[in-house]
Amino acid sequence: MSAREEAAADETYDSEARGLRLVLVLLLLTVVSGLIDAVGFLGLGRVFTANMTGNVVVLGFAAAGAPGFSVPHTATSLACFLLGALAGGRLAARVGAGSRRRWTRLTLTAEAILVGVSAVVAFAWPDTSGTRYALIALTAFAMGLRNATVRKLGIADLTTTTVLTMTLTGLAAESPLGDATGRRAPRRTAAVIAMVVGAFLGALLVLRHGLGIPLLIAAVASGALAVVTSGRE
Repeated sequence: MSAREEAAADETYDSEARGLRLVLVLLLLTVVSGLIDAVGFLGLGRVFTANMTGNVVVLGFAAAGAPGFSVPHTATSLACFLLGALAGGRLAARVGAGSRRRWTRLTLTAEAILVGVSAVVAFAWPDTSGTRYALIALTAFAMGLRNATVRKLGIADLTTTTVLTMTLTGLAAESPLGDATGRRAPRRTAAVIAMVVGAFLGALLVLRHGLGIPLLIAAVASGALAVVTSGRE
């Protein structure tokens, strides 16, 4: 490698290293996911827009006629999440081979815009059927886009939206009382706590202030993380 190539590689590394590590960014995004799902489940008719595992179960409840659940709401969330994931896959194909920092920032900027628009809709047209569908569509698309990116980044135990079942299984099965092979217990524990904290804060905000405030906070958080994230794990 020539001196010029070495200098270019060093410059690229320095650029990727500037900002918050992706592990911390993804933990904070897990808190945002808790906020988003609190909005969906408590404010939009018992539908998840971040946690699609829960949504598939909810769809089954709704299809069976269980009271309080809606097939159209849940189907809208699933469809828009998949469209967001599709967009995330296209983005990965275009920019995923380059700078992880740039790629992550693009995704989080798009998420911030989508969730920010949902906050505007919630403030401007509260308590209408159209608003509910708009909020479900916007937030589910944003979460699908983000989830596709996080999956491609491949940072273990930090999916930001579906953390509990496999994370808790790993904590127990690989603990000293299990097979004692666990090396990421702090990260897994932090992911579970982050989701609980986000859901708790989201529930408080939804119950006391409606849907606009938690969505606005989620948008600001995603935007701030877009600005400060690095490309290093």
